[in-house]
Amino acid sequence: MRELTESEIRAAFLNCSKGEAKRLNLPRELADQPWAELDFLGWRDPQAPDRAYLVTVLDDRPQAVVLRSSSAATWQPRRSICSLCVTTHTGGVSLLVAPLAGPAGRQGNSVGAYMCSDLACPLYVRGLRETGTRIHESLTREQRIERLRENLAGFLAKVQGGETS
Repeated sequence: MRELTESEIRAAFLNCSKGEAKRLNLPRELADQPWAELDFLGWRDPQAPDRAYLVTVLDDRPQAVVLRSSSAATWQPRRSICSLCVTTHTGGVSLLVAPLAGPAGRQGNSVGAYMCSDLACPLYVRGLRETGTRIHESLTREQRIERLRENLAGFLAKVQGGETS
């Protein structure tokens, strides 16, 4: 993924107003992110732990979404699988919900997915971060990265109200 500026990220949000995008907390060190190893940049809001954000570049256009997690404890005693990167975690997967873009989102409609709680999917599929347990897959690293990109594109299409395959 190419490096994004603060203004590009704020302008990319699909499911919040320009005013909300202007006020949200971005990661402090954008320039220090491992952009070459990322398919998306995801982060939690340090001032509101139930809020998370995700930004990527699809079709050479930055796209970002606001996500919310349950205010209840997200720790799970059993193994769970992230729907984006298909990484297994014990207690490290949360249901993250995104309001739909446009009028549907303003009416309260949303879409959710189980995702890595730390939003570090690109690092997990590349083996740059470990979960402790790993299920053996016959897919190559490149195939796992492509699957992550396809799953992410499908989720973003749902947020925009589009059909997915």
